[in-house]
Amino acid sequence: TGISLMFAAVAFIPLADATAISFLNPVIAMVLAVPLLGERVGPWRWAAAGIALIGTVILVQPGGGSFHPAALLALGAALVMGFEITLIKRLTGREIPLQILWFNNAIGCAIATFAVVWVWQWPSAGQWLALAALGVMMAAAQTCFVNAMARADASFVAPFSYGTLIFAALYDVLFYNVIPDWVTVLGAGIIISGALLLALREARLNKPQSRS
Repeated sequence: TGISLMFAAVAFIPLADATAISFLNPVIAMVLAVPLLGERVGPWRWAAAGIALIGTVILVQPGGGSFHPAALLALGAALVMGFEITLIKRLTGREIPLQILWFNNAIGCAIATFAVVWVWQWPSAGQWLALAALGVMMAAAQTCFVNAMARADASFVAPFSYGTLIFAALYDVLFYNVIPDWVTVLGAGIIISGALLLALREARLNKPQSRS
């Protein structure tokens, strides 16, 4: 549902605007982690999420045009995907990561299959290869994410997803020869700062005390 809402939003509003709105989902996940998971989100985690969110808005450079109702679709995507993060964290306490990943994708595949029946066009050989590569990469990313959720609080893991935009900018350079401007560098730097703040703080709290 979240991905479908995101695709629908991009069809009506600029990609940068939709991305900026949908990347509220880590913050939503942090908020939901308090009542649904019983996690305690301290000021350092809120500060790190806020810093990363500021960097995200700078990086995607959302336009300043008038409000478009389709922006609500992107907001809905953020709400659903934030809730998904919370549910995955809850499931990691009772299911193995591979099983969560399998069921998650199987249900998504069933829904997508039903939706595509009405507009199906047979892909070419090159498109099948690209789709297979995309599937492998997404499965690998989801495996890393689910395993991270199994090993740490959702409120700790969620803000690191802002790093997606940093890698997107990097891939622009490697594959499309698009050199980032100073705004992109500034936004990426702020995101990294937020993630590092969170990681260093958690490492310090979890550092074993030496015995005298």
